[in-house]
Amino acid sequence: MGKHNFGYFLHEGVSNMFSHGFMSFAAIGITVACLLIMGTFTLVAVNANGMLRDLEQENEIVAYVDDSYSTAEARSLQVKLASLPNVASADFITRQAAMRAFSEKYADEALFQDLDPEILRDRYSIKIQDLELLADTAKAVKEIEGIDDVNAYEEIAGGFITVRNIASVVCIALIAILFIVSVFIISNTIKLTTFDRREEIAIMRMVGATNAFIRWPFVYEGFLLGILSSALAFFMQWGLYEAVSQGVSSNDTLQLIQIIPFQLLWPAVAIIFAIAGIIIGVGGSLSAIRKFLQV
Repeated sequence: MGKHNFGYFLHEGVSNMFSHGFMSFAAIGITVACLLIMGTFTLVAVNANGMLRDLEQENEIVAYVDDSYSTAEARSLQVKLASLPNVASADFITRQAAMRAFSEKYADEALFQDLDPEILRDRYSIKIQDLELLADTAKAVKEIEGIDDVNAYEEIAGGFITVRNIASVVCIALIAILFIVSVFIISNTIKLTTFDRREEIAIMRMVGATNAFIRWPFVYEGFLLGILSSALAFFMQWGLYEAVSQGVSSNDTLQLIQIIPFQLLWPAVAIIFAIAGIIIGVGGSLSAIRKFLQV
């Protein structure tokens, strides 16, 4: 494509966009709406996955040491536990430390304040790397000599995994559906503008213009519509995200929800919006012009 043709196609694309102002506005509005919906669902899924990841990190295996082991012998198990596959850390907790934590947790219960630490056992708080391997890790921990019992809370872990998987599947399905709908809608929107110019296209074909020469102005028009739509959608998404984030942070009942700062997400959001907008715009334009180029 020569420099002259590039300038011509760009000029035609811009001219087409402005000559059909209402239709171009409709195409941009529809694309922005679809990008906003896709972006919102994606950001909700990203934040949900982040919160689930935090909950996974808080989930732990509690391994109780055999009562017959001295404190020194109990401490010696730490190396074996920390070296197990899928174990991120293994922290030793003495009877005394466990009793202090228990007393602080139930500070309002006088009955629990003067208990003898000897009624408890030395233990390990074990953090794992992959929650899906919790059962296998718990089994490996229990097989170590000196570990008497293990609490793994597998039901809670299974709940975390189920919620995460469902959220991921729903998000991917919604994004795919909305993306297809976006391409279909903008294709039909641009098709209406193309229909208004069917006589112009017919004349260009009669004078020997190639399909590529006829097609490129529409490609540029779709590209410009996609870029403009993605830019508008990005800034609207930014404002919406910040408004929701501030609303959550100022609500006392929602303090447990941790919103990822948009400053950490905006580069990825900008790139994805730009790519999606270009694909939707160019794809819609190519789909719209195809039937008019058929012999």
